[in-house]
Amino acid sequence: MTLMNHEMKNIRALSPAYDPWDPIMSLRKYGKHVLTSVEMTVTHLCNMRCEHCAVGEMLVMKEAPSIPVSQMIEALDQVEHLETISLTGGEPSFLEKTVDEMILPLLKYAKARGIRSQINSNLTMDISRYEKLLPYLDVMHISFNYLNASDFHEVGFANSNRPVSYNTAAKMYDRMMENSLKLSEQGMFISAESMINYRTHQKLGEIHKLIGQMGAGRHEVHPMYASNFAAALPVLSLDDMRNAIHGLLDVRDQEMWMLFGTLPFYACNGGDEDRKLISRLYKEPNVTVRNDPDGRNRVNVNMFTGNVYVTDFADIPEFGNIKNERLDDIFAEWTSNHPLNQTVNCFCDAASCCGPNLLVRDMYYKDIDFKTRKAFPNIIG
Repeated sequence: MTLMNHEMKNIRALSPAYDPWDPIMSLRKYGKHVLTSVEMTVTHLCNMRCEHCAVGEMLVMKEAPSIPVSQMIEALDQVEHLETISLTGGEPSFLEKTVDEMILPLLKYAKARGIRSQINSNLTMDISRYEKLLPYLDVMHISFNYLNASDFHEVGFANSNRPVSYNTAAKMYDRMMENSLKLSEQGMFISAESMINYRTHQKLGEIHKLIGQMGAGRHEVHPMYASNFAAALPVLSLDDMRNAIHGLLDVRDQEMWMLFGTLPFYACNGGDEDRKLISRLYKEPNVTVRNDPDGRNRVNVNMFTGNVYVTDFADIPEFGNIKNERLDDIFAEWTSNHPLNQTVNCFCDAASCCGPNLLVRDMYYKDIDFKTRKAFPNIIG
């Protein structure tokens, strides 16, 4: 493992006051968007086929050869301002070989450099695979959109080519719940994400209670957008989405950190209902609204090709490759010259807002130029 002469960062506890994945932090620190976060797709294998999966069409039954993990570490080592890494899939722990030969080296590198790390997992594999990560991992991010094993069965295998019995799904659901509780008791920080969609928008309060019982330290809430498998699902109206957020805030555990992301509501929106919701989100204790890091302070690297993307799920072609370019140079080209970046590259300091991502813009604000708008006064408070 290489490790250049990087200045070791002070290790600060993650909290509502400190979320290094949020691009607003690096934007304010450096005066512009710089690359501080790298996401790596470490597998296209998964034991589930969720109906809302944003990368479902990329999942495979047999994995292609990956690039050497040493090459990925060398690419990370050249990122001057790197603060966080994220590992995603598929299910990253689907193969124990992936855990041992790819995930652990990357996490150990991050730990040695003082970089925060996150893995996106369904947490349904044998707990021993996750326990290997305990000394090195900062955030275990899981998707949780269920009230019971029946929900899990219906949602989690909706796109499976092979029938999956209820009993099989129920055992996986129970293992996920048990793994989450046991790992949290051993000191792992569990962040459970729920989507606001046609299935969950009236159940979020009950889902939130279950997430607390699982030992999670944070509840993330993100709207579902029409991407990949989710493209065929019913789209929730903005009114229903807004009501779902208010309902969740009414009943939530105020001691638990609640993180909202990629919300289609902004302080520069003219509607009274949007302004009321934004104002409430900023005033609620232990509630944060994270700006989308994709394309702002983060890129995704495909560990099988070396290709670099703005995100792992949007239909945007690759715009570089770590085999022949430095990640900082690829990112600089994206931020300076890529036409898609220029359409969403706005910033409002008063609202701590970096504007909509590409999916939100295309779905709700296709003809709006956010660079010409300003936050309404007295919203943030």
